[in-house]
Amino acid sequence: MQNKFTSRSKHLDFIILDLICIEVSYWLAYYIRLGRLVNSTPGEYTMMNIMVILIHLSIMFISEGYSGILMRNAIQELKKVVIHNAEMFAVILFILFFAKQSSVYSRILFALFVVIDTITMYIVRLVRKKVLYSNEDKERGKGQMLIVTNHAHAQSLVKGLAESGYRNYLIHGIVILDKDMTGQKIDGIDVVADAGGMYEYVKSNIIDEIFLEYDGEGVAEITKRFLAMGVVVHVSINNILPGTPNAAVENISHYTVITTSINIMSFKQKVIKRLMDIGVSIIGMAITAILFVIFAPIIFIQSPGPIFFKQERVGKNGRRFKIYKFRSMYMDAEERKKELMAQNKMSGLMFKMDDDPRVTPIGRFMRKTSIDEFPQFINIFKGDMSLVGTRPPTVDEYNQYDQHHKSRLAMKPGLTGMWQVSGRSEITDFEEVVRLDNEYIMNFSISLDIKILIKTVFTVLKRKGSV
Repeated sequence: MQNKFTSRSKHLDFIILDLICIEVSYWLAYYIRLGRLVNSTPGEYTMMNIMVILIHLSIMFISEGYSGILMRNAIQELKKVVIHNAEMFAVILFILFFAKQSSVYSRILFALFVVIDTITMYIVRLVRKKVLYSNEDKERGKGQMLIVTNHAHAQSLVKGLAESGYRNYLIHGIVILDKDMTGQKIDGIDVVADAGGMYEYVKSNIIDEIFLEYDGEGVAEITKRFLAMGVVVHVSINNILPGTPNAAVENISHYTVITTSINIMSFKQKVIKRLMDIGVSIIGMAITAILFVIFAPIIFIQSPGPIFFKQERVGKNGRRFKIYKFRSMYMDAEERKKELMAQNKMSGLMFKMDDDPRVTPIGRFMRKTSIDEFPQFINIFKGDMSLVGTRPPTVDEYNQYDQHHKSRLAMKPGLTGMWQVSGRSEITDFEEVVRLDNEYIMNFSISLDIKILIKTVFTVLKRKGSV
């Protein structure tokens, strides 16, 4: 059985469309039955509209109506929609009877609503699935999956995973564990590594998920190594593993797997975290506009050139994006960095030094007050970053990572995080940074994000731990 939270998070589009169908059907039924426009609606029916939405959401959260929705045919979908609307109608009648309000509301209206909603929801779901099937080859929003198996299973596995009409993953490549077939193709998919090179390949490429089907020894060790790199691992149900964290049983195409990861966010957590990001980033961008008016002339006078600093950084699981900051350094800062490497106070793959001569006078003030960070709210709004996460490395730093360092990229990078509020000026060991980042990822919760945000505010106000 597919994990409920995972199912709902994958099908947010259907959830939103169903809510729209319910609203349209409710007010259409109201107009047909009572012959009034929506803006003349009595308060009782407005309140009942809210009740209908809550009933729908309650049924959605306790049932598995969205589980396997993309695999259902037209008849199966009709059955699901009819059952869902019948359950809503039954709950509505029960509430009216229990509250002794059946004489206040038109029961014919609610029966009409259920009929209209059944038809509307069914048609909209079929249309949505047709659109998804027609766009199944588009890459945007899909995870990169690497198949890890032996040569005997590889061809059937590729065919099986590719048979699904709609997938939320793209098959990135194949690793053959028992034979060196690197450079060859299996059903059009590249064999990208063998057992000896697969960890280095995952470290150096964008890989979100591993599909592991292997009947040889070492499955537990392979899973452990990939988990240490922060990659989601789907293990075929035939390979039952001990000690897999956050394990959940899922269906991927026609295969039943055990999915394990260093952290699995629930649907509710994903929605809340993203809503927090969007809401705060809108406010942050407004403040950024005000700061631009104040600081842009000073930045340009002290060092003529662009006001914003743009640099390619590495995000979740190796994705590249442009990070934005107010420029706090002279224009030749990157060229001068090589000359200053001997004064790097960090032990490991980060650069930091006291009294960096590349920083402009106004840049020192902006860094001390973290004003230079405000343009990153643009990255947060775009979805490249989150409010709370791990700091995104530069491409040069990322290219020097050991395999276990990639685990800190298992979540979106953040404007602030565990490392920053733990005294970033005092921490000089990169391995300690990785440890703190992994601690955040493994213990993620919305309450932890809020605590980190509050600590960040106090850290900035005290000007403690600034770069």
